[in-house]
Amino acid sequence: MNPTFEPLRRLLHRRLEVIADQDLRSRDPAEQLRRLQEVSEAIAAEHERLRPELPPRLQHYLAQSSLQKALDWLEAGEG
Repeated sequence: MNPTFEPLRRLLHRRLEVIADQDLRSRDPAEQLRRLQEVSEAIAAEHERLRPELPPRLQHYLAQSSLQKALDWLEAGEG
């Protein structure tokens, strides 16, 4: 994987961690939503920062919010 995309990969993983945090969801659903919003905004900012360098397929996944596909693409070493 292109090291330029490592921060994006980490953010995509973080998003999945927030979604999967059932303890937080049951204890404080508003906080889970806040964290999900925060990581989503960070992903959008990283997408914008990387836009000139993104391969077309990855750009497509991010533009369509196919975030699991974007993560799979990155982890398959496509980038």
